[in-house]
Amino acid sequence: METIGFLMEGFAVALTPYNLMFALFGAFVGTLIGCLPGLGPANGVAILIPLAFTLGLPPETAMILLTSVYAGAMYGGRISSILLNIPGDEPAMMTCLDGYPMAQKGRAADALAISAIASFAGSLIGTIGLIMLAPVLARFALTFGPAEYFALFLLAFATLGGITGKNPMKTVIAATLGIMISTVGIDISTGTQRYTGGVLELYEGIDFILAIVGLFAISELLFFVEARMGKGRSKVEVGKLTLTFKEVVSTLPTQLRGGLLGFIAGVLPGAGASLGSFISYTLEKSVLGKKGRFGEGDIRGVVAPEAGNNGAASGALVPMLTLGVPGSGTTAVLLAMLISLNITPGPLMFTQNADIVWGVIAALLIGNVLLLVLNIPMIGVFVRLLSVPPMYLLPIVTMVAFVGIYSISHSTFDLYFMIVFGVGGFILRKLDIPMVPIILGLLLGPEMEKNLGHALILSDGDWTTLWSSPLAIGLWLVAGLGLVLPTVFGPLLRRRMRNAIKEGPVSD
Repeated sequence: METIGFLMEGFAVALTPYNLMFALFGAFVGTLIGCLPGLGPANGVAILIPLAFTLGLPPETAMILLTSVYAGAMYGGRISSILLNIPGDEPAMMTCLDGYPMAQKGRAADALAISAIASFAGSLIGTIGLIMLAPVLARFALTFGPAEYFALFLLAFATLGGITGKNPMKTVIAATLGIMISTVGIDISTGTQRYTGGVLELYEGIDFILAIVGLFAISELLFFVEARMGKGRSKVEVGKLTLTFKEVVSTLPTQLRGGLLGFIAGVLPGAGASLGSFISYTLEKSVLGKKGRFGEGDIRGVVAPEAGNNGAASGALVPMLTLGVPGSGTTAVLLAMLISLNITPGPLMFTQNADIVWGVIAALLIGNVLLLVLNIPMIGVFVRLLSVPPMYLLPIVTMVAFVGIYSISHSTFDLYFMIVFGVGGFILRKLDIPMVPIILGLLLGPEMEKNLGHALILSDGDWTTLWSSPLAIGLWLVAGLGLVLPTVFGPLLRRRMRNAIKEGPVSD
């Protein structure tokens, strides 16, 4: 009953006309960003962060806007997968397998409609799971001491690459870079300058908002300039909607299975939406067996991965809100936004900032309804965006990023620094070094250092305190598994995902 009371308070926050307007705006913009191949939810949220600062939004409104963008981008990723056989983001890869064949058979409108319904169902299941699990986990997390938090942060880094990560060593390099960057500034314990080079602007450390916008948004712009500048894609015909009520009802078990599996994948450290999408599709294929025509345009082959990746998107918010540890790249960006708003994510957030937590959760439920309403009648608008040349989109995105960053500090030094991070991100991505571990290192590095210091002070310098409690030992063991499992099972799982995609449709 207590949870229902908090949720009602959350609805009171989310349903104010001001917050509802930004939820609608975020859902619409997020879908637009999601349907553009290559951008994805992490880039979408990173691009919109400067806008939140420019408008001077209160914390609850800013988080409602960004979580709506997140949810919208997860919806939008399916559009280019179905129409162009090009995933809008990685979790939408599995949607290509049956979505594109449906489009080739003249059922593009049906594929887009049923995928929107599946996205709604998956996200709804994931949000209900978030409502039920998050308060329980938050209460449990109150028992954590400095040693347990240090082990938890190690666990976050150990599982960072996920079981589908391509190269664990590059993930370690990226995380190390992030932690190194986080040490720049004045040490709060000793007052010693670290790696500032005498530059006054670096005394307070490097603002992770600058790093995020540079690494995600600016580097993505550079990729657009390199690969897709000038030409848009040819207009795609969607056709008429012929989806029947009977077909929708027949997919309900698939939606339920996909949403549950996706939520579990989102909560688990290192799993994420890509794995949730893959497992949902694979399970559905094995459950139906010869009854399905997977890879040839089976409607359930569209429903399963969409329910899975949207369920995982909500599941990834559980560790971020309750433990302060992001469950995905996008939640790492959302975590940075919370910290920049002087809000400490973790178990105490459910008591100290309950209006923000439950406002965001309520906004997810409202945003799902808004997204379903937007995505079916307005699909033509989103499809037309695919044919807009990037040369028209780039200046808008660039302007939002630069104006937003300048509005935070009114410092041209920050703009130069953002460009440096953008160029650095572009080079690192060329080397296949992931961006998310760098961001996580920047975010968690100071907290990791602080908890290590506190643990050693309380134990009078005894390092064994870091694994002295059963909980800490458990976290260390899971962290060890997080390092071993990707090496053992990762190549096998990636091979299966590649084989599944190769067996699917080939773009014209």
